[in-house]
Amino acid sequence: MFLATTNKAKQLLYLSYIGNVSVEDLRSSAQDLSLLLSDLPADCRVLADLSRLESMDTACVTEIGKLMEAMEEHGVGLIVRVIPDPSKDIGLNIIAAFHYKQQPQTATCETMQEAAKLLSL
Repeated sequence: MFLATTNKAKQLLYLSYIGNVSVEDLRSSAQDLSLLLSDLPADCRVLADLSRLESMDTACVTEIGKLMEAMEEHGVGLIVRVIPDPSKDIGLNIIAAFHYKQQPQTATCETMQEAAKLLSL
């Protein structure tokens, strides 16, 4: 499952990857993500929560790349990832190398509390 929402007051896009994420989960959310981003200013922040991720279909790489390109086009200022288990890192840094022309400021945290502190939430 994949969920996305925004907090306009905090200028934050929240992405949550839960359980077993399929390419269909990401594809069905692509239009919603575009609308959510359009409601935020160019220097908004992204919180990607992978703490509840169990597995992800390898075909998701293409969809994640498209999301990265949309975030770059929008002008996202900061991306904070929560990945408590390094074995669940799906290679976001490698994917980013191919989909960002200019790498945005990115941080990876082990806990949501650490991420919240970084984002001043």
